[in-house]
Amino acid sequence: MTLEILDGGLLTTIQDAGRPGFGHLGVPEGGAVDPDAFAAANLLLGNSADAAAIEMTLSGPTFRVRNAVTIAIAGGDLGGFVQPRDRRLPPGAAYGLAAGDTVSFPGRVSGGARAYVALPGGVNVAAVLGSRSTCLAGGFGGLEGRPLRRGDTIEAATADTARAELHLPADSVAGSGAPVVRVLPPPAMSDRDDGLLAAFTAAPWSVGPDSDRMGLRLAGPPLAAERRTVVSHGVTWGTIQLPPDGSPIVLLADHQPTGGYPVVAVAIAADRGALGACGPRDRVRFREVTHDEAVTALRERRERLEATSAAVEAAAVAARDEESWLDLSSWAGG
Repeated sequence: MTLEILDGGLLTTIQDAGRPGFGHLGVPEGGAVDPDAFAAANLLLGNSADAAAIEMTLSGPTFRVRNAVTIAIAGGDLGGFVQPRDRRLPPGAAYGLAAGDTVSFPGRVSGGARAYVALPGGVNVAAVLGSRSTCLAGGFGGLEGRPLRRGDTIEAATADTARAELHLPADSVAGSGAPVVRVLPPPAMSDRDDGLLAAFTAAPWSVGPDSDRMGLRLAGPPLAAERRTVVSHGVTWGTIQLPPDGSPIVLLADHQPTGGYPVVAVAIAADRGALGACGPRDRVRFREVTHDEAVTALRERRERLEATSAAVEAAAVAARDEESWLDLSSWAGG
């Protein structure tokens, strides 16, 4: 199955669950910035949890379908539609496409800033350092280490699964875009500043236009730390740094491995999807929680994913049974 890229969109890359373990070499973990939407897209096709998918930001690509295929879309609504049928393709569902169809994602309509297109078995590109994710800073992974552009072709990893057109349950984790992100106090090496953390969680923030896959730059009341720099140390997905200008930066998937700015807080792992869904001018607030609350939230996220997977598979089985019954009825002259 092949997709022919007619237009690459604003920033369209191939991403999977990331390549952890190479930070000591300066290689970011990378992977999907909105892991909840990424997981949901793969669930809809019965793919493995880490199968590579197409990540779209604010607006997506236009591509022509060369062979009939079922794709899945999850995350924010980027206005997806298919021609010549003039059919809208809202996120949270799997859709059957015919050879010759042209699919476009002209721009964000509602929901999160990022969306994902999953293909049967994932996107077929070579693994580099154990991952198929595009590393933009290093220029490797994905498709030649760069965003998709006109003239590219994208191959599915397996033949079409011929799954029915399924929809995610209404209460699934995909595209939740929660406006409140939970945070933990900074690690000991950052010298916890309770006044700074309190000011940060009390303030309303919006996402700056210069945000990217490395981090969200927050716009709001400037903050002042007791110390302007700290000894350089390792940072992780969700670390919230405070540079000298007083505007916090929330590190995302492509973050650098170390940093020397004071750390205000660290967003919990369960809320990475909410951060990844944020786009320019989106409002976001932060709330301090305990370590036990963070662990509980991560467990609840895993349980929601498992429930979503079970619901999607049950719907797929029901659809196959219905198709079998219709085939039998037609054969019998019904």
